[in-house]
Amino acid sequence: MSGSNFGKAFQITTYGESHGKAIGVVIQGCPPGIDIDETVLQTALDKRKPGQGVSGTKRKEPDHPNIVSGTFEGKTTGTPLMILIENKDAKSKSYDSIAFVFRPGHGDYTYDAKYGIRDYKGGGRASARETAARVAAGAVAQLILDQNRITIESHTLEIGGICAEKGIKESIQNDLECPDNAAAKRMQEKILAVKALGDSLGGIVEITASNVPAGLGEPVFDKLDADIAKALMSIGAVKAVEIGAGIDAPKMTGYENNDQILTNGFETNHSGGILAGISNGDDIIARVHVKPIPSISKPQNTIDKHGTAQTISTEGRHDICAIPRINKVCEAMMAIVLTDHLLRQKMVR
Repeated sequence: MSGSNFGKAFQITTYGESHGKAIGVVIQGCPPGIDIDETVLQTALDKRKPGQGVSGTKRKEPDHPNIVSGTFEGKTTGTPLMILIENKDAKSKSYDSIAFVFRPGHGDYTYDAKYGIRDYKGGGRASARETAARVAAGAVAQLILDQNRITIESHTLEIGGICAEKGIKESIQNDLECPDNAAAKRMQEKILAVKALGDSLGGIVEITASNVPAGLGEPVFDKLDADIAKALMSIGAVKAVEIGAGIDAPKMTGYENNDQILTNGFETNHSGGILAGISNGDDIIARVHVKPIPSISKPQNTIDKHGTAQTISTEGRHDICAIPRINKVCEAMMAIVLTDHLLRQKMVR
């Protein structure tokens, strides 16, 4: 009942805490006979690991994945696949001063309300460190999607109110994964300015899945878009998810919003590749709205466990913006959902 499981036919269970001995994932439902080794997982993990880029934390974790079970001679066996990632660069003393103080914007208050106990070192289970396990699972899911020619990519649309210009898809020459290099430069400048003030920023990331066959998704409660929204919303910093036209859909008429069907396919893709909760064969497009990192050094008002007023300035090593590290996490969750529904559909046929 801990809410650490996701998926049905392809199910993942993540475990571990930010400053514990390790984090990781157990995957059930992975088909047998898939070629896999730790190099494949490492390539994916390297794209989200800390210690990189202008917006990232200075915590340097190697994120070396160890496949503990579920493989034999380089292939999956169909039994539970367990991946373990040791924590190597945790510095817990930075959190001693907030052992009994609730940080604004974090899960400190709510975890204490739910369990009566919380791991205050790095946020414990609520830390973004947990997402490394999701990325490892997403890399496994992508191996299955590769067999079906399904690809997933993401890019940064906005950081701190600075937006990439619509329609621009240049060769990316920045570490923010933004297709508009001029906008990316302004984003980087704002990140550095906000960092100097001890503050943080949020933004918007778009995820696109291509070559998805029509027919994935279940009626009513297990709609494909509903599961994608849940998967993306389960990422700690995500506060809103759009599919297709998203928040622009209410601004259109029905005629404008409908994707008319031509002999060679859909004329537009306002649906984001999903109709009635089932994929229609077009690209699946989702956008996530990412909140600013709550760990900031600017003084803030809060209370401690006893309800006494306190002032807090968060120490430790933190991202200034979750983007672009979160981009790979979003891709992983999209891959997990699509793999789960792909395997469920194969059970139907």
